[in-house]
Amino acid sequence: MTGGGASALPEERRKYKILLVEDDPQIIRVLKLELEHEGYEVDTAADGLSGLEKALKEPDLVVLDLMLPKLDGMEVASRVRAKSRVPIIMLTAKDRIPDRVAGLDRGADDYVVKPFSIEELLARIRARLRDRDPQENLLTVKDLVMDRDRHEVSRGGAQIHLTAKEYALLEYLLLHRNKVHSRDELFNGVWGSDFLGDSNLIDVYIRYLRGKIDDSFEDKLIQTVRGVGYALKE
Repeated sequence: MTGGGASALPEERRKYKILLVEDDPQIIRVLKLELEHEGYEVDTAADGLSGLEKALKEPDLVVLDLMLPKLDGMEVASRVRAKSRVPIIMLTAKDRIPDRVAGLDRGADDYVVKPFSIEELLARIRARLRDRDPQENLLTVKDLVMDRDRHEVSRGGAQIHLTAKEYALLEYLLLHRNKVHSRDELFNGVWGSDFLGDSNLIDVYIRYLRGKIDDSFEDKLIQTVRGVGYALKE
């Protein structure tokens, strides 16, 4: 594991509850910290039996290890799926196609192979929650709209074309609007802590974003907080 109008932003939405079923204490510690940092409520279980019991209490999503004591992940997924449609993302070191197919057939919605990046897992969690709650697809601040389902951005009704990294940076700012972020926070949140680069790259991409979503508008959304960093504010 490596790394690091109405709207569907964290300040306005309910807090999603993620159940993490994993018997490795280090993975539990890291994932719990990362998920809570992203604004999720996290519950944990260290074996299949307790994981099954908690999963049947309807969290918003289950991250489920395959190799578990007392009851393996395949059986947990199968029993949960017989009674619930809660999204299940299965974690496993087994990357053979038959293993993946078996996991999906037993009820998993997605499959992540260890070692994995935190950023990949978070993206898959967001995708599954969007499937469950379509309103998650739409992020808005004033007249700026990001449709994550269509991967489109517009302001004042005019479509704005962004590069992949510009889009990722804007999405991060929208998901954490009204919060001031240091350059290092933005760099780790968008590029990942394992990316070899300079956090000053943030200044470059903030300038790119401003040129596309702010410069032509009187109301500026991206703000600089001197000595701290940047924020996207209403």
